[in-house]
Amino acid sequence: MTVFHRNEKKEPLPEALKGGVVAIGNFDGVHRGHRSVLERALALAEERGVPALVLTFEPHPRTVFRPDAPVFRLTPAPMKARLLEAMGFRSVIEYPFDRDFSTRSAEEFVETILVDWLGASGVVTGFDFHFGKDREGGPAFLMAAGKRRGFAVTLVDAFRDENAEVISSSRIRALLCEGDVAGAAGLLGYRYTVEAEVIGGEKLGRQLGFPTANMRLPPETELKAGIYAVRFRRPDGTLHDGVASYGRRPTVTENGAPLLETFLFDFSGDLYGEVCSVSFFGHLRDELKFDGLDPLVEQIRRDEEEARALLSGVRPLGDLDAKIAF
Repeated sequence: MTVFHRNEKKEPLPEALKGGVVAIGNFDGVHRGHRSVLERALALAEERGVPALVLTFEPHPRTVFRPDAPVFRLTPAPMKARLLEAMGFRSVIEYPFDRDFSTRSAEEFVETILVDWLGASGVVTGFDFHFGKDREGGPAFLMAAGKRRGFAVTLVDAFRDENAEVISSSRIRALLCEGDVAGAAGLLGYRYTVEAEVIGGEKLGRQLGFPTANMRLPPETELKAGIYAVRFRRPDGTLHDGVASYGRRPTVTENGAPLLETFLFDFSGDLYGEVCSVSFFGHLRDELKFDGLDPLVEQIRRDEEEARALLSGVRPLGDLDAKIAF
């Protein structure tokens, strides 16, 4: 799969990608609600024998309009692209979103992007998708434009969970803020997963007998500080169960920057510089401050035992989870 970055030089889209069915949206999280749109696009593309594409926007529009409060991304662009590839899309087109783009009319969006650049034969989006200056382009506008310019438009209703509640990225963020990674997984359809480079640390874990792979997550990450049962994936695809601590390490530092520290079970080796991913399977406990290192070591042993027990019985939530965390 290719990730195509559109820029203002208007470089042409590869011919092999033109004429496809295009799913449009931000799709942060690629959750079960998004997948009702995405799977419809895949099915239509297969039916018509054309490429299935995703048109998304980077950075997230809320980050552009509120740079002082950047949105907690469930899936930063590289992770989102991998999830979409795992679903079967030919290409992800990341269109730059800035204030200038936000002032363009809905008609210009249709003409310059959907028709002239993508040559879309079909567009699939959520029923509440709006675009163009002041959100002037809505479902009725898009359907009329499609009839006028020769592309089919499919609108997909909001997807609801088993309790008839709409699945949304904001609901999932709220669950992660509470440390409820199991609840978040139920809405995502896969285990919440982060990705970052393994960096050097203070090596205290090694001295305690629990060496950790340390990763710094984006500052806007709002995952609750605590201890989690996780699965760790290296770039070569190998998986290791583990227990991870996310937070400021109150026992060993006063005001440390948030850090994800993962102790990999039954592993020894050098991970520095590798870009790895961590999938969260369960929240074990909150972050605590211990009265010295000995009580901390005792608790880590209990955390390891609990994490091993939890991970021994896990099963994939579906095809996407199987590709991401198994």
